[in-house]
Amino acid sequence: MAAALEVRELRKAYKDVVAVDGVTLEVRAGECFGLLGPNGAGKTTTIEICEGLLDADSGSVEMLGMRWETDSERLRQRLGIQLQETQLSEKLTVFETVRLFRSFYKAGPSPAEAIALVQLQEKQPSRVGTLSGGQKQRLAMACALVGDPEFLFLDEPTTGLDPQARRQLWDLIEEFKRGGRTILLTTHYMDEAERLCDRVAIMDHGKIIALGTPRELIGSIGVEHVVEFSAGGATLLTVSDLKKIEGVREVTTENGNVQLQVTELHRAVPALLAELNRQGLPLTELRTHSATLEDVFVTLTGRRLRDE
Repeated sequence: MAAALEVRELRKAYKDVVAVDGVTLEVRAGECFGLLGPNGAGKTTTIEICEGLLDADSGSVEMLGMRWETDSERLRQRLGIQLQETQLSEKLTVFETVRLFRSFYKAGPSPAEAIALVQLQEKQPSRVGTLSGGQKQRLAMACALVGDPEFLFLDEPTTGLDPQARRQLWDLIEEFKRGGRTILLTTHYMDEAERLCDRVAIMDHGKIIALGTPRELIGSIGVEHVVEFSAGGATLLTVSDLKKIEGVREVTTENGNVQLQVTELHRAVPALLAELNRQGLPLTELRTHSATLEDVFVTLTGRRLRDE
């Protein structure tokens, strides 16, 4: 499959931090590619360089066969961008806002059509300042789509939204993808990445530390399930004790909670309960879930994605 975006050895440093440290990645045409990581990982800096909003210290970006240094006007006509925080004039109406953005492009849907795409028809005469957070995000999406882009950048599009608003935006992104367009999505929500993305790159401290499909990355840690529990005196259990339990691969502890990465849930849980009973430790909480991208990140870094 042809590459819609090729990034090679990208680097960007500020006075006190290296924000992007030799990033290389490729986004294929027609895929939704996720760039994942905690706040401060370098995701937004990377995406803003790709969008032409920042200059890199070194490295190259080629998008849709073009470069910002020589083809900036042509690129702007073929991209849609939703920033992490889109600041729109609160005194303009929804229709006036989309009409303004439509005026920047030579082709694309009418303002009314773009508003219909994000299901804000009833809000066309409303001022932006009266919209809810979810409605403002959908309006920002309409502004990103109004030029009929081939490539769509979405930087943390659902941060701060309630679950219903998040799902509505997910539906919009999936509809755009079904049209054969390409998406680069940054997020620190792993359920979002697992639902929307064909491939993901996990980024930490300015570097790409893992790359593949969600299923490939989850499979790479060699576990199928995660068991989390709390028990009175659980700190008396050593990591060595826990690793002896059948099926346990890795053990992490935090604030009295214990997390086990296990290969066979039906063997590990009974063995864990038997060990707690043998030591006379009362179980106060027990949760299990299938391994996720969050668990991949914990395995690679020892931290959770949302840790600062």
